[in-house]
Parts: sequence; C-alpha cells; structure tokens
Amino acid sequence: MRILICHPQPPFMSGGAETHANGLMRALRGAGHDVEIATMPFRWAPPSELVHQMGMWRSLDLVEPNGVSVDLVIAMKFPAYLVRHPRKIVWLIHQQRTAYELWDHPRFADISHAPDGQAIRELIVASDRLALGEAERIFTNSETVRGRLERSLGLRGEVLYHRSALTDRLLEREPGPGEGRYVLFPSRFDPLKRQGLAVDAMRYVRSDVRLVLVGTGTELPEVRRQIDDERLADRIEIREGVDDDELVELYRNAFAVYFGPFEEDYGYVTIEGMAAGRPVVVTADAGGPLEFARDDETGVVADPEPEAIGAALDALVADRDRAERLGAAGRTFVAEKMPDWPGIVRRLLG
Repeated sequence: MRILICHPQPPFMSGGAETHANGLMRALRGAGHDVEIATMPFRWAPPSELVHQMGMWRSLDLVEPNGVSVDLVIAMKFPAYLVRHPRKIVWLIHQQRTAYELWDHPRFADISHAPDGQAIRELIVASDRLALGEAERIFTNSETVRGRLERSLGLRGEVLYHRSALTDRLLEREPGPGEGRYVLFPSRFDPLKRQGLAVDAMRYVRSDVRLVLVGTGTELPEVRRQIDDERLADRIEIREGVDDDELVELYRNAFAVYFGPFEEDYGYVTIEGMAAGRPVVVTADAGGPLEFARDDETGVVADPEPEAIGAALDALVADRDRAERLGAAGRTFVAEKMPDWPGIVRRLLG
C-alpha cells in the first residue's frame, strides 16, 4: 500500500513530533508498505500566517500526485490534517493549542493578542471540526490529547501510545548504575517546557546533585541569562548538539530524570527516563507524563513550584532504595504497557 504521512515541519527544528513521524515511517516500511512523509515548512507567527498554512494544506490534491495513486494518508498535527483524501487517518499529536486551552493563558497565549485573533480562532475551530470529522479514524497519542479533542470539538479518539527509538534502545540494555551525580532534563528549550522552572528549583536543592539540561531552542538564551543571574553556573550544565548515542549514556548514568512541562501532549522524556530505569520526577500539571509517572509507584509527582521540585529531588537522593524501586517499576511499566511498532501498525491499518 502507498501511504503518505502528512506532517508540518518547522525549518531547522526537530523534536518529539518529528521523532514520532519518522518512527511511524520506519514501522510502516518495515511492514512492507511504500511510505513517504509529505511536509511543508510550518510558521505560526504572526497568527495570521496560520490561515495561509491551513489553506496550503487544504488545497493539496494527494489522491494521485504526479500520476502516482496514494492509497492512504496519515495526518499527525495541525494543520496537516486539513489535507483532503478519501482515506484519511489522523494520529493526533495536538491541535493548535493557543486556539483552544491556551487561548487566554497569561504567558502562552498568542492568537488572542492579534487584532484579528478571534476571527482566526473561529476559522481554526471550524476547519478542525470539518477536517477531523472527515477522518476514517482518529487516534490520539495520549489520554491528555484525547480529552482536549473531546472537550473542544466533541469528537472521540482512540488512545494509541508509542515508543521512541531511544526508548527501545534503552530497553535493550541493562539499566546503568545511575551513579552520575546529576539530574537529566533533555528537551527543546521552549516556554512550554519550562526549563526556567527547573533552574529555579536548583536554588532549593540541598544535596550535591547537579542539573544537566540537554537541547537547544528559542528559550536557550533566556535560560542562560537566568542561570547567570541566579549564580547557578556551578550547579547547572547545558549541553547542545548531543547525538542519540551520547543521550543514551546520559540517561543511563543519570541519578534521576526530571520533566516539568506545562500540559505536555505526550512526553518522550518521561518514558525514556523510565526505560533507562531512572526515577522520573514530573510536575502535577505536566499533562501527558502523568499517564506514565504515577506518584510513588512509577515516578514522583511534585507541585510545579521550585521549592517542591527541589524537595522531591533531595528526597530521592536521601533514599536510594526508593529511587531504585521507582526506577525499576518505571522500566517494567514501559516494557510491559507500551505497545511496540508492529502492534501499532496493526491498529492503525486494521
């Protein structure tokens, strides 16, 4: 079967959504299908640009591009799911969140600040209702995303979890000793990921663990300034340009993994840290990660306040047996509960 995966790509940026799309492509090819990713450069600012992006995806004819018939499209993210095709499956990563639950958020809102923001929002909602309603089936990558979809549009989705390639690599190896005196936080530097909250938390950490931030992104200069302003350079390290081999070792040697985004859609960091056998600390408003890291069962859930996060990290340092228990329980959860890619392909195409 010829399958096109439709996915918008911000130029020079790569994160969980791109990992998801590429993982799906490899899995479908492994199942014997002819698969490509169809993409266009995505631009979300100014908000009026979203209207052009929506129009481009909606105008595409993917039934028989270049004289080659396409049997199925799988769309993954706004606005790619606006594409038209008689057989369209949506595996929803997220909608345009600032048109929905982040519309009036004091920090993360953007569309609502535009002069024509209300009109843009109404167009997005109407287009989502039309385009998602056309789908043969809708899957979501988490319960969090499924809930947003149902609350916003009244549409139902089937939750379909998946593993990152790094998750599988970590499960294939025995957990590392966890003897590194650092807490690992790998993620794109972005306001929603809240690296700044982790930096603030280090002011309250009394044990000798360091924080290692891995990644790059628009928020990186601000986080660097914050580290300097709070005089934490000796306790916080930033690593850019880390490849997968190095990241695997950083996971395996970390004492713990921290992930404290705001209402994350899914969160590879959580399941990768668990696959590495490390205790994972998440925040109570982290969204998707809370579906995996359950407090004092498979992880630690802390209030999204610097002092509470610092106390949670210190408590793990003080109780090594608890840290090891939580790390082992998290690894078992991922190994037993997270479906493998062949199973995912069967569900998507079944």
